[in-house]
Amino acid sequence: MGKVREEVKKFTKAQASAIIATTVDFLLSLFAYEVCGINYVVSSFIGALSGGIINCVVNYRWVFGSDGQHKRYVALKYLIVWTGSIVLNTAGTYLLTELTGSYFIWSKAVVSVVVAFLWNYQMQRFFVYRNHHLTRHQ
Repeated sequence: MGKVREEVKKFTKAQASAIIATTVDFLLSLFAYEVCGINYVVSSFIGALSGGIINCVVNYRWVFGSDGQHKRYVALKYLIVWTGSIVLNTAGTYLLTELTGSYFIWSKAVVSVVVAFLWNYQMQRFFVYRNHHLTRHQ
């Protein structure tokens, strides 16, 4: 029962971190599009980039307890996963917006939820913040 409780706690903290990052992402996306007049695809990318930085820092310090890992390795692994996330979010937002003709923020919201659960959380949990001790077998 302790393992399940630990996983639920970690998942809940990860969702809180994602909410913070998503808030930054959406606010900057809307600001870039509505106030600065930047194309919605570029605005979406700017938001995802900013939210991703926030998410990485919060997850490293608070969610996954990664203080024992070298920041350089965590950052490199996060960059790999984050690149995939940005591509999935940006392309997904573009495709859904173009296919449905809806306002981009609605498409971005749907795509963000799908990518968050199926890609971001899973990759961060099992790859980015897991301390892999690789040893050479003889």
